[in-house]
Amino acid sequence: MAMTVHVLAGLAFMFSASILLQILACAIYNNWWPMLSALMYVLVPMPCLFFGGGSTQFLMTRDGGGWIDAAKFLTGASAVGSLAIPIILKHAHMIETGAMLIELVSFFIFICTVLCFHQASLDDDW
Repeated sequence: MAMTVHVLAGLAFMFSASILLQILACAIYNNWWPMLSALMYVLVPMPCLFFGGGSTQFLMTRDGGGWIDAAKFLTGASAVGSLAIPIILKHAHMIETGAMLIELVSFFIFICTVLCFHQASLDDDW
């Protein structure tokens, strides 16, 4: 099954909603510290690009090796960091509870987008 225009449009909408929530969490509370987690959104795909050859399929295999294991570790660490940053900022009283909740919803939508893209790219023979 080929990745259709509808699938790509849905993924673009989900990604846009995630970024919109990211910005709203900052703008509503007039505090731009939550934007720090957006940096992690940029860092999450980098290990796949550098060590995995641009493919996410190696993340689901048990195959190992120095660079493959490093890519899996860095992807996991940056994903956990994306989740942890809003919680740590709330614990340090740098952001409000509402901003943290909006950030976590944004992260959930972003992860759903990435998983849907991964599944669609597995179904499609690029």
